[in-house]
Amino acid sequence: MTSGEVDLSAAVQAGEYIASGSETQHPHFGGKVRALAELADADLAGASIPAWFALTPEAFGASVQPSRADGHIQMPQALKTELARAVRQLCPDDALLAVRSSAVGEDGVSHSFAGLLDSVLNVAASDIEEAVATVWRSAFSERVLEYRRSRGMDSSDGAAPAVLIQRMVQAEVAGVAFSADPLTGERVVVIAAVPGLGESLVSGERDGDTYRVAGEAVTAVAAPEGDVLTPAQARAVAQLARACEAHFGRPQDTEWAFEGERLFLLQSRPITTIKAGLTPDPETGETVIWDNSNIIESYSGMTTPLTYSFARRAYGAVYRQFCTLLGVRPAKIADHSARFDGMIGLIRGRIYYNLSNWYRLLALLPGFTLNRPLMEQMMGVNEALPPDLERDISAPGASRIRDSADLARAGVGLIWSLIRLPGMQRAFYARLEGALAGGTTGKPSLQPQSLQPQSLAELVSEYRRLESQLLTRWDAPLVNDFFAMIFYGSLRRMGERWYPELGDSVQNALIVGGGGMISAEPAERLHTLARLARQVPGLPETLCDAELDQIEGAIDQHAELKDGATAYLERFGDRCLDELKLESATLTDEPLLLWRSVGQLARLEAQDKPTVDTEGEKRRLEGEIRGRLSLPRRPLFNFVLGQARARVRDRENLRFERTRVFGRARRLFLEMGARLQESGDLGSARDVFWLEVDEVLGTVEGSATTRLRELVALRQAEFAHFATLPAPPRRFTTGGSGQTGLDAPDQAGTADLDGDSRRGIACSPGIVRGPVRVVTDPRSANLSGPTIIVAERTDPGWILVLPLARALIVERGSLLSHSAIVSRELGIPAIVAVPGVTTWLRDGDWVELNGSTGEVRRVAEDGPTGGGE
Repeated sequence: MTSGEVDLSAAVQAGEYIASGSETQHPHFGGKVRALAELADADLAGASIPAWFALTPEAFGASVQPSRADGHIQMPQALKTELARAVRQLCPDDALLAVRSSAVGEDGVSHSFAGLLDSVLNVAASDIEEAVATVWRSAFSERVLEYRRSRGMDSSDGAAPAVLIQRMVQAEVAGVAFSADPLTGERVVVIAAVPGLGESLVSGERDGDTYRVAGEAVTAVAAPEGDVLTPAQARAVAQLARACEAHFGRPQDTEWAFEGERLFLLQSRPITTIKAGLTPDPETGETVIWDNSNIIESYSGMTTPLTYSFARRAYGAVYRQFCTLLGVRPAKIADHSARFDGMIGLIRGRIYYNLSNWYRLLALLPGFTLNRPLMEQMMGVNEALPPDLERDISAPGASRIRDSADLARAGVGLIWSLIRLPGMQRAFYARLEGALAGGTTGKPSLQPQSLQPQSLAELVSEYRRLESQLLTRWDAPLVNDFFAMIFYGSLRRMGERWYPELGDSVQNALIVGGGGMISAEPAERLHTLARLARQVPGLPETLCDAELDQIEGAIDQHAELKDGATAYLERFGDRCLDELKLESATLTDEPLLLWRSVGQLARLEAQDKPTVDTEGEKRRLEGEIRGRLSLPRRPLFNFVLGQARARVRDRENLRFERTRVFGRARRLFLEMGARLQESGDLGSARDVFWLEVDEVLGTVEGSATTRLRELVALRQAEFAHFATLPAPPRRFTTGGSGQTGLDAPDQAGTADLDGDSRRGIACSPGIVRGPVRVVTDPRSANLSGPTIIVAERTDPGWILVLPLARALIVERGSLLSHSAIVSRELGIPAIVAVPGVTTWLRDGDWVELNGSTGEVRRVAEDGPTGGGE
């Protein structure tokens, strides 16, 4: 007979209502009973399970009177006899009993029903029938039925509970213990304890003393009961909780009690707020934070394995080079090789930053502790870090004093990099043009050489050359991005310290406009095409409504318009929606979106869209600030302002060159796919997107391990399944792989849909009031006139609809995201990082937004305005 099990063989043979031990492994006994049965032979670190047996759900069915409207419960005589015999065997000494529910779904992985079903304690043998009836009735209370409804559970299926009957532990101290912190998943046992029985703690009547046990170290967090546990007892409870977790393979919520010096386990169930895979790695103790707040601007929705593997290689190579440029020792870079290779992850087909690796790598850089807030702003990160990661990056070796010294030593190199930056950019552009022209030298060309005549081996060689010349030599964009962060952040700090009365986003008004930014050029060209189209009667309507072949036939009749469109596609044909996803169709592939945008613009009169005088406001602010500053401060202000403008401008321009490189890679892989289709290795050329980079290259280089057709089929099926699942949260934490436990709630919180105001990051100044249009896909957005556009995120492909925006409100993004930079250049008031705005606002809602303060207010159509446009 095993620990906690009473010999009920005679009773079981006599009837069908009572079971114990292995008889209770069927799911209809509920989680509490099944867990105790499974733990009967487990190593519980010296603890015991009180002897017990269980009533089956069939016992309830035999006892309820369906003819009675009140659901009267009356046990049949056979059940009463069985129950009395089992109780005598369990407590021949007339000890008291504890009677608890064990319903299907209760104490499970997804639902706990904690505190909703009744338990009856200190039950005498003579009162056992009424105690059982009390537990049964509680399963049909309104609170339990509402709990089931709110979680999509059937209100009746499996509702009749099994009933657990245990010898009562006369506890001197009792409580609960979590084998991992239920809020953070941190590898620490959290214990709550009260004198006497633990029911008052479970019900919430008492708070209890709280202890945290990490290894053998015991910390008393709170002691309203007066330290009811000794350190030795706390360690014993922690060992019990860990033993339960080890047995079940996932974090456990346990109930325990001390009777004298003897420790009892009363029950063990999964912690429902921490899913499988959402706990720290048991070997390293590290958690992994996944976040897509900023990267979703580049990689939204589902992303194919080819794009992910291409991006992962690029991130690893580029940031190794970045650390080298900033003076990080090669040995230190080599020690963190795995982190460089794991800066992003693919979670259910969606790309996420591995923020844990990002932070640990950024902590290698000189000046990290000083510049960390700037880096977080640029990445759109504002949530607190888990304690273990915070400790790692705030270790003594990363103190502000030491970091300041490291930064001072690196200062000479940084100054030299800033001086050399214009030359680095010229060399980068020359190398880029040579690589995209198809050779290491030669005349720069926007049109790469034809790839069609090349064999698969030649295409692989061409990709390797592109990779060696550009993807691993991204020096100028990296240095410029770093200085864009530094000077933009410095300009903001100057405003906070030297002229705070002008507002906390005055730096946006100072760097707006200025020209020279390639991201504004598409808008200018679109307006030119729209003016040409407007001169032809009926053509705007054709562009907006007709099919592509009809549009192209109409355009052929107007040489100037056709030439302008051809020039646009030659220049910006790779700049499409989701342009960094290799599987995305470009404007060159599908030019219909271009013509739809031109048509919508052509329908509008120039005066239909109000404008904000950003240039005038910028000049006024500059003059006012210079008038306030002392003479010694003016040169520094002028230098920082000039550098901030130049670096932000160049950041956007160099990102366009990244678009061209990705466009070249896209064409190379599509041609490789065509060759693999010809050889029979793939069913179609576009199947190449279901492979990873090394799998494609390995077909020529001899490293392939799997037949490609079967691998493609497997991936397609897997991603089709991902498409049926909810998107993972914006931010969540795991102990390693991000592929499990993703039904957990968004650990960054969910948006409150109530209230009439929101605040985000102010990006482009101006006050605008009017109705909004929530745009989820600019390809299907039919904007009949200028409007306030609300979007979850934008990318460079949105330039086709931004000329129709009076203002822009974006749910994701950061101060230097594409949305922020382009809105400033186009003079469109904009706010990014507005939590939940795409669900808070609906089409037609009126708002007033202030691009200088970051505030969005929902207003009545005829309500007062807070300022002019």
